[in-house]
Amino acid sequence: MSGPDISSNANSRVLKTYQEARLQNTENLRKLVVDAAATLLQDEGPEAVTVRKVSQKMGCSTKIIYSLFVNKEGLAQQLYLDGCKLLANEFEATPQAADPVQHMMNLGETFWQFGQRYSSYYKLMFGGAFADFKPDEVSLQGTVTAMRQLITVISSAQEQGLIPGQYDTESIVRIVWSSLHGVIHLYMGGHLGDVQSAHAVYKQTLSLIARSLLPDHIT
Repeated sequence: MSGPDISSNANSRVLKTYQEARLQNTENLRKLVVDAAATLLQDEGPEAVTVRKVSQKMGCSTKIIYSLFVNKEGLAQQLYLDGCKLLANEFEATPQAADPVQHMMNLGETFWQFGQRYSSYYKLMFGGAFADFKPDEVSLQGTVTAMRQLITVISSAQEQGLIPGQYDTESIVRIVWSSLHGVIHLYMGGHLGDVQSAHAVYKQTLSLIARSLLPDHIT
């Protein structure tokens, strides 16, 4: 190899300090632990996510888990944020519609499907599956980010004068979200029969919400 080639390779080499390498290794290990906990969450449910079981799945001591996350609640927070990313991705992939009612119906259906496909994440995020875990400000902001699509469609309808102005956007989003979450939570608690019956109630609830918000814009 010629001299210039050697010089070029040397100049392109990125050097890291010991602290930078150690930090990178720590972040990689944190990700592996979260992945292991996420697998337990999806395969066995929230009750299976304990520090002991995660350490067993990782083949490491519980001390390592505690050193990375302090306690189970620290691990739950990371799972919560992962759930927010999943929900945001689902909303991003939702078909858009020029008609705000149809767009809202599409987003509502996405929220239902998220509860079905990622039921363990849903229970962690919205169902109190981890009794000692309460989302902090960072986690709650993750939820807001995940709900951005719903916020946008409602805000846009307000700007067009399609939704009466007595409520602000945040209040409307909370009303919609709370109503839909209530149906899903009742279904998960066994109060609405089988999935088909519960889904029918959900769609009726979504339709009533859209009709009340946009009474002159029902297609």
